[in-house]
Amino acid sequence: MEPLAARIRPQTLNDVVGQEHLVGKGKPIRVAAEKKHLFSFILWGPPGSGKTTIARIYARALDAELFELSAVSAGKEDIKKIVGSPSPAKRASKAVAQSASLSEKPKVLFLDEIHRFNKSQQDFLLPYVESGELTLIGATTENPSFEVIAPLLSRCRVFVLEPLSEEALRAIVKSTKLKVGKDAFDWLLGYANGDARKALGMMEGAQSLYGAITADTLGRALESPRLRYDKKGEEHYDTISAFIKSMRASQADAALYYLARMVDAGEDPLFIARRMVVFASEDIGLAQPTALVVANAVFRACETIGYPECAINLAHGVAYLAGAKKNRSAYDALRAAQADVREYGNLPVPKKLRNPVTKLMKWLDYGKGYEKYDEGSYLPDKLQKKKYLRP
Repeated sequence: MEPLAARIRPQTLNDVVGQEHLVGKGKPIRVAAEKKHLFSFILWGPPGSGKTTIARIYARALDAELFELSAVSAGKEDIKKIVGSPSPAKRASKAVAQSASLSEKPKVLFLDEIHRFNKSQQDFLLPYVESGELTLIGATTENPSFEVIAPLLSRCRVFVLEPLSEEALRAIVKSTKLKVGKDAFDWLLGYANGDARKALGMMEGAQSLYGAITADTLGRALESPRLRYDKKGEEHYDTISAFIKSMRASQADAALYYLARMVDAGEDPLFIARRMVVFASEDIGLAQPTALVVANAVFRACETIGYPECAINLAHGVAYLAGAKKNRSAYDALRAAQADVREYGNLPVPKKLRNPVTKLMKWLDYGKGYEKYDEGSYLPDKLQKKKYLRP
């Protein structure tokens, strides 16, 4: 029998819970599906947020031939099987053959965990995407800027998925029609941390093992060897979460313990170091700006040295970051500014800040009144009294 998450997977965008900024009315993926607009894109978001579901619904809406691969196990030969043996360059001259193929269904490749494709594999994939022979939908939990080569990234739009809200998770859990008490609901919401697949897997495990879904059976199911995950599954995300939260709480011993677990499990050191770079700006920020320098140095050391020695560099960086003072004001300021951007859109830039590069612009008073050290607000008129940064 299919897993519960697969059995209740949404079949249309109307059934998708969450990610309204992408699939809601008038939003980009919905509009593309409705207008049958074929283009390559990358879905970047946490596990269990709907990446696979959205990709399948989009391909189905375009009546495309969908091929699904995981970058963990797939390679160049799998790509060749999908597009055929000759390269795009060799086929470019065969105009007649190409025009005949216009009536065929478009080929959409859904490449899960695209960040695990190495540079050589991505280089091989690039010409097929560039020529339009393949429409690529990549899915990743990692920042595509670091993991996807620039030429391939430039040919794809990037859509960011958010962790599912508690409201969304409640709706998904209720849609299973399984009996779940309030205590179990609260347990699931806390454990899932925005991951629908994780919540559904735990529900299914508790139901299968104990015949009921309660806070007690969920807790017991979590300890069951049958539900343990390897480093590529939930254990991976739980441990990195505990690692970050330990550094945030300045608990160096706990952070080093979770680091040791990841190192011993063979976790990618660049994955750990990348999270440390993000942490240095997000949580330490202005309190100790050198933290970003240290974190970047650790990342570079992991790149050049590798295991086993780079574990020492990671430990050095973790001890420093955990002990540093914390200040999230720069991070909070960014999020507050982004909220206004989403609410108000592109508000007009004050004329005095505009660059008068033509005579017409000068005639329209672009740049007029600008002073280098003006103490007046440079924000758009509607936001003049806003204060984002509060160090």
